[in-house]
Amino acid sequence: MASTVTRPGYGQLLRTRGAWTFLLPGFAARQPFAMLTLSIVLLVQHTTGSYGVAGAAAAVTGVSMALFAPYSGRLADRYGQRTVLLPGVLVHAAAGLTLTFLALADAPLWALFLAAVPTGASVPQVGPMVRARWAVKLKDSPLMSTAAAFESVTDELTFVLGPLLATALCTSVDPAAGLVTEAALTLVGGLLFAAQKSTQPVVGGSGGADGSGGEHARVEHVSALRVPGVRVLVVVFLGIGSVFGGMQVSLAAFTESIGEPGLNGVLYGVFAAGNMISGLACGAIAWKVAPQQRLLVGYTALALTASGLWAAHSVLVLAGLGLLVGMCIAPAIVTGYTLVEGLVPAGARTEAFTWLTGAVALGQAAAVTVAGQLEDRFWDGAGFLVPMGGTVLALAVLVTLRSRLATRSHGRTVARGVGHRAPATVD
Repeated sequence: MASTVTRPGYGQLLRTRGAWTFLLPGFAARQPFAMLTLSIVLLVQHTTGSYGVAGAAAAVTGVSMALFAPYSGRLADRYGQRTVLLPGVLVHAAAGLTLTFLALADAPLWALFLAAVPTGASVPQVGPMVRARWAVKLKDSPLMSTAAAFESVTDELTFVLGPLLATALCTSVDPAAGLVTEAALTLVGGLLFAAQKSTQPVVGGSGGADGSGGEHARVEHVSALRVPGVRVLVVVFLGIGSVFGGMQVSLAAFTESIGEPGLNGVLYGVFAAGNMISGLACGAIAWKVAPQQRLLVGYTALALTASGLWAAHSVLVLAGLGLLVGMCIAPAIVTGYTLVEGLVPAGARTEAFTWLTGAVALGQAAAVTVAGQLEDRFWDGAGFLVPMGGTVLALAVLVTLRSRLATRSHGRTVARGVGHRAPATVD
């Protein structure tokens, strides 16, 4: 059962002093994250005529981002977000434009892959950085749970707007317009976000939770991936990524097969809208059920709904199923990020968030590759088997290893920045 009485509301959260100074540029800078994969798929499919090739190029970008994102988070924890962002957005914009030029020039596949690596590796990890800034502002406030839900909703809003914008630009303006816009938004939004120095977490300390580094020097350089619960969450988020990637490719192929390619962004927007609506609900509810149990129930629902996508053969049925799938994703994402607060020391929090973000990107990369191959070689809609397979496998791991998500009181205390000297026990 749940109550909506004791949870601080979104209004109170958004009145936090200085929050809008990083929220607005942060929103602009993270918008391209939802545009990148689909923009690559639409551009490369246009120039090569193959969803398999397009999915492979997008997959290289996603894998590169997944592999480099945790190191970006670790560098941000250690040296500061501004230090990482400034060169990162410049490299990303240059790499994205290079990839666009090569695709339009009908360059060989190896050249596209070569440009895709720095494009993905340099994607700015703005979402995790915003979450870390909330930790600076809120410290041990009960608003932290609301902030986690708000950030997940913001992520989903980008996945509503991003695919719509990418599809509109690529189909109505020019096939390259999506990637060019993505590079421009990354550059402008990233530079504006990096300029907000006052809300940046303290470097070398507890991630800004209390502003002191001495009590937390022992956890500063501990990798978040050494925490068993984080490894379980990585698998869970890989499954979520398989839904995003599988649906991006499969919806594009489905709408093209019925002669309505413009519906791709609409259908994906419906899916993401369901995600956003349920995310808002999660943030408004003061849950009394343990997050581990919520994650298990919610992920079971996700696997069940995703398993029905491949059988949908009409726009309305696919839209309805997509809405349900989206509504099941947000609770899993919100709960996963909430669990991180109790599993990971504060000095490794940004890195932990980027591991989860990277897992989504890696799952998405694998999904677009496999879904593209299935769409090319089998029937229209065969790519929808990917979300089913990814979520079912991740659910099996979650059920088997769910005990590793249990948080211990001293681990939670360290993660919230209280100056106890037992941080090493979280490993």
